[in-house]
Amino acid sequence: MEKTLTKVLVVDDDPALRQLLADYLNRHGYDTLLSNDSHDLPARIERYTPDLIVLDRMLPHGDGADACRRLRQMGEDIPVILLTGRDDTIDRVLGLEAGADDYLGKPFDPRELLARIEAVLRRKKGASALVKEQPVHFGPFTFDPARRQLLKENSPIKLTGGEINLLEALVRNPGKALSRERLLALARDDEEGERNDRAIDIAILRLRRAIENDPKQPHYIQTVWGVGYRFSP
Repeated sequence: MEKTLTKVLVVDDDPALRQLLADYLNRHGYDTLLSNDSHDLPARIERYTPDLIVLDRMLPHGDGADACRRLRQMGEDIPVILLTGRDDTIDRVLGLEAGADDYLGKPFDPRELLARIEAVLRRKKGASALVKEQPVHFGPFTFDPARRQLLKENSPIKLTGGEINLLEALVRNPGKALSRERLLALARDDEEGERNDRAIDIAILRLRRAIENDPKQPHYIQTVWGVGYRFSP
């Protein structure tokens, strides 16, 4: 199976810097996506599902720190590295308080940015692995990600691999509306073949039949009209 490249979204209004970073990161095995503004950042995240965002602090239509803060308020936990021409302590603190994972002052050596990207991704991977092992309890159910198993009062409920992936994507994002496109990316199961929006809807229906008292009036897996689905524990 072909290895999936780690995707980095670079948001900066300097076209020369954007291209320099794209060329450098691509040479080091990353799939680099480029944007010159943060006003449509949530839509770009939904479309491209980046693993990390390199975000300029000073942008034409807003502050990168404010954009980062909005992402965190939406429940988005994609790692963010802020770039800025101001490298004073107060500015750094404000960026980190906004939810950034790291902060790098301009000008900088691309090698330092690469090192920081790799360090942030390592931390993220370690934290995700720790959280991923913890069982999730809701109502009479327990979802055990380590065993990839859903239990109802200690009795296992039979689900396919793709349905387990979908359930995990939902329970790991409680209260957050996830689009079908995002769920497709999170719940992809190569053993079950290519999924599409209809397959997600069918899998949601099967999950509701497994865990809802009334699948037509779901409590745990709610439909968010015009968006997708949300897990409400």
